[in-house]
Amino acid sequence: MTGSGGSGWPTAELDAVRRLKVIASAAGQHASFAERRFDASLDELWSVASDLENELPVIVGGVRSFTITRSAGERLSGEAVGRGGFREQFDVVLRPGWCLMQGRVLTSGMAATADGDGCRFAFFTSLRLPGGGLLDRLRGPWSARRAEAILDRLGERVAVRSAPGRPE
Repeated sequence: MTGSGGSGWPTAELDAVRRLKVIASAAGQHASFAERRFDASLDELWSVASDLENELPVIVGGVRSFTITRSAGERLSGEAVGRGGFREQFDVVLRPGWCLMQGRVLTSGMAATADGDGCRFAFFTSLRLPGGGLLDRLRGPWSARRAEAILDRLGERVAVRSAPGRPE
């Protein structure tokens, strides 16, 4: 806790990664959540993670494409197309170090915060369907591996995009 607000109630400041962890926890005990520290600056990492149209399909294996369909400041709309052709419309909040995406079937998010000479990054996803808790439990072990693979690919993409002499 960081002190008392004007009302006398204690207040707490959470960084973006901790906020995302709270949202993932509220989404249900079987939401997939993964966090990792990267030896890259926040700017280097977030320039990759926040490039939804170009990098999201590379980082998230089940996404064939992501198209931003509307942009109004930090609020976006977008359409994701899965490898099997399934289409999902998302409402997106995208700001430095923070991305929360909510569709009809899926809620997902990414967050990053500086950590010394590197940064911490987190990713979460959860189903929003009736019975989604049961489906999340069934996909639990697979989802955990998938989330770690997403973090692996993010690290690879950050390394490629921040390599010296990289063609623009």
